[in-house]
Amino acid sequence: MNETAKNGTGTLLEPDIVVRTLGVTKVYEMGSVQTHALRGVDLDIMRGEYMAIMGPSGSGKSTLFNMIGGLDKPTEGMVFIDEVDIAALDSYELAWLRCRKIGYIFQSFNLLPMLTALENVMMPMTFANVDPDEARDRSYDLLKKVGLGERWNHRPGRMSGGQHQRVAIARSLANNPAIVLADEPTANLDLRTGAEIIAMLKELCRQMGVTVISATHDHKMLDICDRVTWIRDGMIERIEKREDLDIQVGVIEEEQTQ
Repeated sequence: MNETAKNGTGTLLEPDIVVRTLGVTKVYEMGSVQTHALRGVDLDIMRGEYMAIMGPSGSGKSTLFNMIGGLDKPTEGMVFIDEVDIAALDSYELAWLRCRKIGYIFQSFNLLPMLTALENVMMPMTFANVDPDEARDRSYDLLKKVGLGERWNHRPGRMSGGQHQRVAIARSLANNPAIVLADEPTANLDLRTGAEIIAMLKELCRQMGVTVISATHDHKMLDICDRVTWIRDGMIERIEKREDLDIQVGVIEEEQTQ
C-alpha cells in the first residue's frame, strides 16, 4: 500500500511511518546563555523496525529521544506519532497519547518496590482504565512471555537486575503501544544478561508489530537493530542499515567523517 495519509496540519505521512520529526530544534536557555541541543532534525522511523539512536554524551541523543516520547517539546518543529503532531497537544491529550501509544523502558527500571511483578505490569493499564480482570490476565500473559510466569507474585526486592528488566519490558507492552522507547536498556546489566534482554525485546516486538527506539551507548544493540541513527552536535550525522555496519567481535568500525 503506497497511499499517504494527511493529518490535520496538511502534512502527508506514509502509512508505514510511525514516527516522523520535521525540523525539530531544541534550545535551552539559562539567563543569557543558549544551548542548542537539537538543530533541525528530520527523521522517519518505520513501523515495526528496531532503531538505535547513538552518539557521544552531549550530542542531543537523549533530547531527541525525549522529544519522540513526548517527555519534552521542541522549540521549533513537529513530532508525529501515528500521524498526530504531539508537539501541538495539550497536557491532557499528551498524557492520553503517552499512556496508550508509547511504552517506556527506563535505564533504572523504575519498578515500584511495594508492588508485585504482576501489579507493576498492570500499572499502565490502570491509568488507561482497562477492566481489572482483563488487566490482570494480560499482565500475567506478558510475564509468561518474558519468562517470569512463575514469579508474578514476587516484589522487585526478590528479583535480579535481569528480572527487573524483564518486568519493565512486560510493562512497556501492557497497553499494546505503537512504539517502545528504551533508554539505555542494558546499562545496569552484565554482558550476557544484556544481550539476552535486547534479543528478547526485539523478538517480542516483532511478534506484536511494535517499533522499538533505543537511545544507547551499547554497541551490542547494533547487532540486532535494523538501522542506526548517529547524532552529533544536535544534528543527524548519518543513518545506517544493519547490513551496512562493520561489526567485528563486538567492535564497530565507524566511518571517518570529514
